[in-house]
Amino acid sequence: MSLLGAFNIGSTGMTAQAMRLNTTASNIANVESVSGPDGRPYRARQVEFSAVYKPGQPGSGVEVSKILESDAPLRMEYRPGHPKANAAGYVEMPNVNPVEEMVNMISASRSYQMNVEAMNVSRQLMLKTLDLGK
Repeated sequence: MSLLGAFNIGSTGMTAQAMRLNTTASNIANVESVSGPDGRPYRARQVEFSAVYKPGQPGSGVEVSKILESDAPLRMEYRPGHPKANAAGYVEMPNVNPVEEMVNMISASRSYQMNVEAMNVSRQLMLKTLDLGK
């Protein structure tokens, strides 16, 4: 693999982790969304990654293969005065766990930082290689 290949792999990782960060931010923003445009409560979303394979290359990067909607049960909160409350006074709330989402956000942020660091090391190696020619 060439040093330029390392840039390509790093950029795919950064793109994938940016999508993961955006999805996590959306989950956190909708933690109290009782209904969306379709009238149903928001459901947490997770990003699924897959490896990118190219013939003749040992590693080619990563991509977002799909964004999955969580099938975890919705939270039921007792809010008898709420307009969306059922006969028992419970409201269906999103199945977003803010603690899990914050951990996911930290993990995605660190992964993004590691891809940036890998690209910086590749850049430094390229500069050292050019210095050898002087």
